[in-house]
Amino acid sequence: MSAEHIELIRAMAVFGGLSDSALSWLLDRTHEREVDTGECFFESGQPADSLYVLERGRVAVLRSTEDGLWQLAELGPGDCFGEMSLIDFNPRSATVRAVEPCLAIEIPQAEIHALYEHDLKQFTLIQMNFARELSRRLRRADELVCQTLKQAAAGHRYST
Repeated sequence: MSAEHIELIRAMAVFGGLSDSALSWLLDRTHEREVDTGECFFESGQPADSLYVLERGRVAVLRSTEDGLWQLAELGPGDCFGEMSLIDFNPRSATVRAVEPCLAIEIPQAEIHALYEHDLKQFTLIQMNFARELSRRLRRADELVCQTLKQAAAGHRYST
């Protein structure tokens, strides 16, 4: 991968603090994936085997419920997705669909775990960064839940 790819990855929180050598080592084991408008990078329920870093285009993160399909987020260049399943080893929890032609770096789960053997310190740093990113997303989700509850309750607050 090129110096552009290293800079794109370096700017992301989940790869923050990684050494140049670890980034190069990891990127040498990745490939690019193109996805056309309307096609999916992956669908909810599928096994997880990669995370993606979006280089070009936009994607919708979608969650299906009995009430229909809900858009949780829209992501653009520099955003990553798919890391949650790499942490908890569960199937994909959402569908990620291209809303315009996309190009992404696909980082296989096996290569992230191979970093463990290659450089334990850098592997540990990535895992900590994943945890921080998931924590940030959980905080945002908690805030949205709280706002929704406040709107639904219209003043019926829980008191101690």
